[in-house]
Amino acid sequence: MNKVNSIFQLLVALFFGVALVYFLTYDRMWDRELTADLVVIWLLVGLVLFVLSWGISMYYASRLNGVIKKLELEKKELKALVFDMERGMKIGQVDRQIEGNSPASGEEKESSSIKPRKNFK
Repeated sequence: MNKVNSIFQLLVALFFGVALVYFLTYDRMWDRELTADLVVIWLLVGLVLFVLSWGISMYYASRLNGVIKKLELEKKELKALVFDMERGMKIGQVDRQIEGNSPASGEEKESSSIKPRKNFK
């Protein structure tokens, strides 16, 4: 689609360039005078080409914006999924820690060989 847009823009520029050269050299090429009807027809054809090129450009831009919106929505959904997965893992780890810290036989297990500190007054 981008190539079509570039081709139409090039076509419009080429048309107006040819029209400029044609009108500047009209009296030298033909012995007739330049009439307003001929100029109006050239300008109307140029206007149609320009509007067509502009319409294709706007269609291409709106299509790209639609693709961007879809990708942003997909990105947000993936972020939400990752957040939910991380939160689920954290909740699972906290549950395991709570289950691991609760004494099974009623006594606290001491995992370290360092004795607890005693406060003296």
